[in-house]
Amino acid sequence: MLEALREIDHTIFHFINQGMANPVLDWLCVILRGKPFLATCYVIFSVIILVRYPSQFLKIAILGALTFLLTDQISSAVVKAFIHRIRPCNNPAINARLLLDACGAGFSFTSSHAANSFGMATFLIFVASHKLRNTFILGTWAALVCFSQVYVGVHFPADVVGGALLGILIGSATGFVFIKYATTLKMRTQ
Repeated sequence: MLEALREIDHTIFHFINQGMANPVLDWLCVILRGKPFLATCYVIFSVIILVRYPSQFLKIAILGALTFLLTDQISSAVVKAFIHRIRPCNNPAINARLLLDACGAGFSFTSSHAANSFGMATFLIFVASHKLRNTFILGTWAALVCFSQVYVGVHFPADVVGGALLGILIGSATGFVFIKYATTLKMRTQ
């Protein structure tokens, strides 16, 4: 069973990493998973939150930072340290097409990019009261970050799915804390 799942994971990886290869995605996916793009997204999210929720900005910023810290550290320091899955670009048997200057020395499962982006997206969906448009935009952003990780050759699909699930779990927890805390504050001030 485990071997069959591994085969499916490798087949999907090769389809995305090699079968979908084209110059536009080669350029775009390197950008989508890069630190400058992600940092820009977080700045834009912060500005939007500051404009829409000025009185709650500090609470949202603190819980957002906590969400990012938890997703990043649990993915990197706990799960990767326990699982020890080799990245596709570090495994010669996989023959990954690497689009970055370096593969990275760390392990592969779970993808921290996936955990971070889905964690933040989920938390922000809670902040925005589950509005469909925001859910679509944030979910699409997180999914594109995940897709790019596979496309550039640094993660298997299972790595990003595992990271996304971890991020959704943590983002839901911090989002629930925000909703509970914000509701409690509103009730006290009334």
